[in-house]
Amino acid sequence: MNAPTTAAAHVATSAAVEERYRPLPLLEGKVVVLSGVGPGLGRALGEEAAKMGADLVLVSRTESRLEKMAEVVRAHGRRALVVPTDITDEDSRAKLVERSLEEFGRVDCLLNNAFGIPPMDPVSTLSVESLRAANETNVFAPLRLSALFADALAATHGSIIMLNSCVVHSSQPEYSGYKLSKGALLHLASSLATDLGPRGIRVNSVAPSYIYEDVNKSYFDWLASVDGVTHDDIYAQKAAPTDLKRLASPEEVARATLFLATDLASAITGQLINVDCGEFHNES
Repeated sequence: MNAPTTAAAHVATSAAVEERYRPLPLLEGKVVVLSGVGPGLGRALGEEAAKMGADLVLVSRTESRLEKMAEVVRAHGRRALVVPTDITDEDSRAKLVERSLEEFGRVDCLLNNAFGIPPMDPVSTLSVESLRAANETNVFAPLRLSALFADALAATHGSIIMLNSCVVHSSQPEYSGYKLSKGALLHLASSLATDLGPRGIRVNSVAPSYIYEDVNKSYFDWLASVDGVTHDDIYAQKAAPTDLKRLASPEEVARATLFLATDLASAITGQLINVDCGEFHNES
């Protein structure tokens, strides 16, 4: 008999995972630049990296949010540099690189986690302006940050990780504008892996599906109210296509992502890893 696919069952499973998880110092002595510090995955990436021994450069527009994240990192005994940055602005990006190297003298991993979502309408109805705005954050900013940090990453034989999305595997009309930019980001990562590989820089992508965190929990509540069903009904609907019949937590996605920043992944580049509890399979 299959286990029930409910939010409560998910919480129990997550608790069991957390109980047996023991962080190892696989990022000890490394410096990670994290763009897109926010609730959910952004926070989990920062905290899990600190638990694994990394010092962090924290990047977003909102300084108060960065300071809260810095407190979390420092609570784990690691250093944190707060750099409020508009990653769509070239001068701001250049200053970020300068500040990072002034503070730490090295960079080992660039985590491109910041993203923007265009209107959730069919792509044929979207304005060029709305698509351009999403691509500035989702494609051009990761490209320029990767290029600007390339010298520092080459010096450490470091890596770049693009936080992508399983939206690249689906074709729902409401996500088509988002898929357009994430598809471009996927191809960008592949091209950068080939471009920067001779310099010893690895470039990989991670694609989560629905992550069971506060933003999606609120989204599920909204969907439930629209459809006249319960939160558990929506959770079961979203978890049904997965092999594990559940959704990943932000901590699980963060740990899978950070694996790619460790020396355990020293021969992995140009790859896309789905972190989706088995919703999509990469088959040739």
